[in-house]
Amino acid sequence: MLGMIIGSSSIIAVFGISRAATTGITNTFASFGQLPVFVVPDQSQTYPERAAMHYRDAAVVADSLGDRAAAVEPSWQRTYKVSFGNVHDYEQVVSDGGYHNDSLAMAEGRRLTQDDVDSGARVCLMTEDLARKYFGSSPAVGNFLSVNGQRCEVVGVYADIKGSFMNSLISNTSITLPYTTFYSGFDPGDLDFLIVYPADQTQADAVGKATKDALTRIHGDKAQYQVQNGAGFISSFDGVLNIIAIGLSAIGGVALVVAGIGIMNIMLVSVTERTREIGIRKAIGANRGNIVLQFLMEAVVLSILGGGVGMALGLAATIGAASILSKQLGELLIPYLLIVSIALTFSIAIGMIFGTYPAIRAATLDPIEALRS
Repeated sequence: MLGMIIGSSSIIAVFGISRAATTGITNTFASFGQLPVFVVPDQSQTYPERAAMHYRDAAVVADSLGDRAAAVEPSWQRTYKVSFGNVHDYEQVVSDGGYHNDSLAMAEGRRLTQDDVDSGARVCLMTEDLARKYFGSSPAVGNFLSVNGQRCEVVGVYADIKGSFMNSLISNTSITLPYTTFYSGFDPGDLDFLIVYPADQTQADAVGKATKDALTRIHGDKAQYQVQNGAGFISSFDGVLNIIAIGLSAIGGVALVVAGIGIMNIMLVSVTERTREIGIRKAIGANRGNIVLQFLMEAVVLSILGGGVGMALGLAATIGAASILSKQLGELLIPYLLIVSIALTFSIAIGMIFGTYPAIRAATLDPIEALRS
């Protein structure tokens, strides 16, 4: 039982914690909606400046893609001086459009709209962390920031993403401007990348290739580009997390095998110590099936008892770890039903597999020899 307790608790703890962490990270990424296709110049080419993308390229690519693209947006990321009153610092400033398919929460105000983009409005969004930095506990919406010398009205504040790890990974300190405002007011130069939102997410790879072909026609055959499918990145990330979970669970499974061997050994000792009992049962009419069932059930009961205690310890470890990790990864979902199912399945399987040989050995004892024992 001790071997089963250690083995099952280790598997459940590792599996439960990894699955809970995976759901937390996946749910956070899901809040960003269907990620677009990113197209960037290939920096490994001999003359990367040939592939430099310009503001006007976005409109040409949008016309080329037609209905296959829900939106095509030029994108820049720059570091500019930002100030409000006596507070000033250099912050990351990014561009954005009016197309949104995510579920990011707002702490204050609203998102950028297509009207903001069409009119090149001097408006901006900021993250909650920056809002506290520049405005303290006062509302940020309605105030005016100086961004690289340009006066921009704050119309919205993004709520913090749950989990400090995700905030640091995704960058929780940025100011967002309409890309038309970014282009006309800040002269940012060549695009950092082109963002394309496919109308049909299943055709993201094809849309990426069509975007690449359109840019090649604009800049010439020697211009080379790289296409990154955001949805493919998330799928790869989930795959890596699942592989890690399976690998760690397999390591814990070694402890279960050792536990099973322990059960088999103790049942073999039990057969040796109860040889005369087996002989008496056979003498009064017990057949081989009765003897096999008796010893097999004993092994299964031992395994289930150890697995049950291990499941309780593993769940306790999972719940404790999840409460700690939730501060880093956001809200975590523990798959209780899956954990209980795995614990019961493994416990019964270990008992039956490693209890079979001792049960068969007991059933094949000669009753006369057994009675003489």
